[in-house]
Amino acid sequence: MECKPKRSRAVALPSGEFRARAAEYLDFLAAWVKKPRQTASVVPSSRYLARLMVGQIDPQDGRVLELGGGTGVFTRAILETGLAPEKLEVVEINPAFARGLRRHFPYVSVLETPAQIVSTATAGEPGDYQSVVSGLPLLAMDRRMHVDILSEAFRMLKPGGSFVQFTYSLRPPVNREILDALDLDVVRVGQTVRNFPPATVFRFFRRGE
Repeated sequence: MECKPKRSRAVALPSGEFRARAAEYLDFLAAWVKKPRQTASVVPSSRYLARLMVGQIDPQDGRVLELGGGTGVFTRAILETGLAPEKLEVVEINPAFARGLRRHFPYVSVLETPAQIVSTATAGEPGDYQSVVSGLPLLAMDRRMHVDILSEAFRMLKPGGSFVQFTYSLRPPVNREILDALDLDVVRVGQTVRNFPPATVFRFFRRGE
């Protein structure tokens, strides 16, 4: 009896989702061509990385602030935790990305404000936020910017709140000298190779909390 080889079954994305993903890649590539240091990658982050980034969010807890919303990969994952859209604010200074975020997430507040002065534009007050989820390319920034961004983020965070950051390096993107100066510590949350490039997620928190 002749055995016919089994055909592999391709898994097709729904047409709407496929178009959305294709648009995200094209938008990201265009942004990278214009400002490669600001965008840092030629493709948006994967959903596997997004899951690592949002794993600590409690939808019943305080507000969430996202830095560097890009095409909305992390934004979508944050909302999928069950967090109410009005409790999420997304910072994005690229005008094209900001327009796309407002189009795809009409009930989320999108702030075209630099991360280091974000408290001047947020709806919440300092101490109202449970988490800051950062897609910013910290490795492309200098130490002064690291200090400014982390200082502002922890100004907004409640006691026990955390700053979650991914990087394409195996080491935290902020050096120990800066963490000591700000009285912060960092732990590795996890790594995913199902991202291009492979990425590692770190959680920054105040010492003693």
